[in-house]
Formats: sequence, structure tokens, C-alpha cells
Amino acid sequence: MNTYIAKLLIIIGIVLIIIGILFLFNIKIPFGKLPGDIFIKKENFTFAFPIVTCIIASLVLSFIMWVISKF
Repeated sequence: MNTYIAKLLIIIGIVLIIIGILFLFNIKIPFGKLPGDIFIKKENFTFAFPIVTCIIASLVLSFIMWVISKF
């Protein structure tokens, strides 16, 4: 059990380092602005539902969890 937690913390740390590097170099990730995302803007009303972004985030997180479960 301890090795599982250690590996999980290492993977989380690596992901946080990658996110930090992206922020450091001001690299913009187009989350919420992908083709297929729903965005409606009217006079006094704005509605945004990033459906494609949610699907991609779900696939990425599912893959990460699958990789973690294999260790």
C-alpha cells in the first residue's frame, strides 16, 4: 500500500511540474474553446458548456487512472 501511495504522489508531482512549466512560459491551453463546445451570447445572457473539453478531460483522466492502476 505504501508503494502505491508513493507512486501516486510522484505522478501527481510530475503533473504539477508540467502545469507549472506551462504557466511559466505562458503557454495557453485552449480548454473551453474547442470546436464542438457550446457558447451562446446574447444581450444580457451568456451560456457556455464546453462539452468537447469535458470529453477530452475525461479521456485524459481515465487514461491517467488506468496507467496508475497498472503500477
